[in-house]
Amino acid sequence: MRFMRWLVLAFAMVVSPGLATADTYPSRPIKLIVPFPPGGPNDIIARVVAQRMSELLGQTVVIDNRGGAGGVVGTDAVAKAAPDGYTIGICSAGALAISASLVEKVPYDATKDLTAITLVASVPELLVVPAQFPAKDFKELVAMAKAQPGKLNFGSSGPGSMPHLAGELLKINANINIIHVPYRGAAPAVNDLLGGQVQMVFLDTPVLLPHIQAGKMRALAVAAKERAPSVPDVPTMGELGLASVDAENWYGMVAPANLPKDILDKLYKTTAEALKHPDVISKLAPQGAKLGGNKPEEFAAYIKSEIAKWAKVVEVSGARGQAQ
Repeated sequence: MRFMRWLVLAFAMVVSPGLATADTYPSRPIKLIVPFPPGGPNDIIARVVAQRMSELLGQTVVIDNRGGAGGVVGTDAVAKAAPDGYTIGICSAGALAISASLVEKVPYDATKDLTAITLVASVPELLVVPAQFPAKDFKELVAMAKAQPGKLNFGSSGPGSMPHLAGELLKINANINIIHVPYRGAAPAVNDLLGGQVQMVFLDTPVLLPHIQAGKMRALAVAAKERAPSVPDVPTMGELGLASVDAENWYGMVAPANLPKDILDKLYKTTAEALKHPDVISKLAPQGAKLGGNKPEEFAAYIKSEIAKWAKVVEVSGARGQAQ
């Protein structure tokens, strides 16, 4: 009788391999797509979280950088992957929410073609200029822009990214004409700012802090409701009279649509546990990142609310992205 039970169970596992997924996943390395080049804030956050996830899962979580179109290219790669838990992504607000209304022909629907796992982190946007830039503070920068309409450039990590929208909000609320220069990620935007090709950038705190601390950049404002602990002397846009310039970037863990629930649960619990680990907190919190860990259904609802929020900003600003 015992032999017959074992035979029936074995047969069921062969014809319905999904019955065994909860116990066997993961049985090989997991690919974690980062939709930006190495060295940017998305990449920094993903590598710290991936290291801890690898330890918890007992399998390597391999970073796969796929930059382009403000995160859309890499996010599309996640959406089109097999829903087996072996391809996931940590994607930005730009690719998951802003691009829906800003970029023509986005090749995926973030609410239908992706499985929301959890919010990983949020970071404030900083407005910075090169250390040698003539404008010493925000007021002087605005005065310079008004005196030279269309002459100053602001770089971003790509069309449809949060830094892009932060710049558009600045243009509207400060009534200045500055030109958007999109890059394929934060790292190349930083390089061109340091090289003098652009005069200012809005970017996530983690990628800018080393340059600010080294005296190569000067932070003029924080596009958030509160000052950033990592740069406590830098005023918020609200303190400078432009409270509407509020652009806090965020990154979330996603997978292809139709991910089996047992695999979703495992990825959610693993990511949430990783975000609570002291090593992860000690590496990311000092850089200004607020760590997440909300439930999949909560993160899915948050994505929908952010799509609606930024659609209104895009409409008011008249901002345009690049067609895909």
